Amino acid sequence: MAGPLAGFRVIDMTSVISGPLATMMLADQGAEVIKIENPSGGDFTRAMANRQGGFSASFLNNNRSKRSVAVNTKDPRGMVLAKKLLEGADVFIQNMRPGVIERIGLGEDVVRQIAPEIIYVSISGFGDRGPYAQRPVYDPLVQALSGLTTIQGGADDARPRLVRTIVPDKLTGVMAAQAVTAALLSRERTGKGQHVRLSMLDSVVNFLWHSDMASQTFVDGEFPQEKAQSFIDLIYETKTDYISVAVNTDKQWKSLANALERPEWLQDPRFLTPALRHANINDRLGMTQEVLLTRAAKEWLELLEAADVPSAPILRRRDVMYHPQIQANETIAEYDHPEAGRLRQARPAALFSDTLPEITRGAPMLGEFTEDAMRGLGYDAETIAKLAADGVIGGPRKRQTAE
Repeated sequence: MAGPLAGFRVIDMTSVISGPLATMMLADQGAEVIKIENPSGGDFTRAMANRQGGFSASFLNNNRSKRSVAVNTKDPRGMVLAKKLLEGADVFIQNMRPGVIERIGLGEDVVRQIAPEIIYVSISGFGDRGPYAQRPVYDPLVQALSGLTTIQGGADDARPRLVRTIVPDKLTGVMAAQAVTAALLSRERTGKGQHVRLSMLDSVVNFLWHSDMASQTFVDGEFPQEKAQSFIDLIYETKTDYISVAVNTDKQWKSLANALERPEWLQDPRFLTPALRHANINDRLGMTQEVLLTRAAKEWLELLEAADVPSAPILRRRDVMYHPQIQANETIAEYDHPEAGRLRQARPAALFSDTLPEITRGAPMLGEFTEDAMRGLGYDAETIAKLAADGVIGGPRKRQTAE
């Protein structure tokens, strides 16, 4: 059965992670996504390391279920082709530096003349105006500017630390996909398309405010650091491995104290209420760590589970796919890619009861569907050959079969 976005057509002129992740989510949910790439190399992530069969893992993991059309839009003939692809499209999405897409010739006013009701999506790093708008951007810079590095450090006066995964890129991709579906729903009701703008910086600041910016929430009541934070994280060492334990409610605190055979903690004036336990968080976590060092991880996890204390093992990347909960969820699936071979990837996270997402194909070779697209637009074989010879279009001529 087709996914919930079946019938919608997306023209994707994004690269790297934020845009490609957004459009892959739409493609996994049934949308037809046509990725327009430059014939000279395409998406930058195609050239990244960790490769097999001519594909990088990064490109494979952010571009499945799409069709690649390689077009040189600097050539007027290539621009004509790109504009033809926009006819009848529902969504156009790009993540170039502000102003670049207009200089290329595909600004909103141009695209909307071709497809008046289209959802036009612009993803930027810092925003489309302001002193940082034209600066080059990478994930660590957004982590720095958003406050995320300070939060990760544990307190405002601690050494800032990066989150060791590209949170801004991936979070922006997820938010962009959600915004696209909201805009499509609005268009279904009103008949009008609109321009959706979002930046990596705004996405992360929004993300953090829900749980990490309490110290700045009350106007004229700000304080310099989030007092509920701690220099100690919730990763504990045991005799054998690391585990995570997290308690919040009075019931959970009582269960933890009893499971660790420390009933005296329940009478300790530092820990009588949730507020006091937060105020004395370093003492509480330090004492917990001392006890957990006395036994093996497996033994503690069994005791904590029996006491209904929230806890989990710390898994290495190579172990995640074998954990029984991951397997029960069928989170990780395997696919055959005609060039890269057997792949292991996470399935789409959202499961729909009536419109099941289907991985229709793996990530495409550069320009893999160029000829198909051109034939569909009415170009004859002679014209296609001429444009290929002139470097206006590119890519292999064989077609990838659906998986």
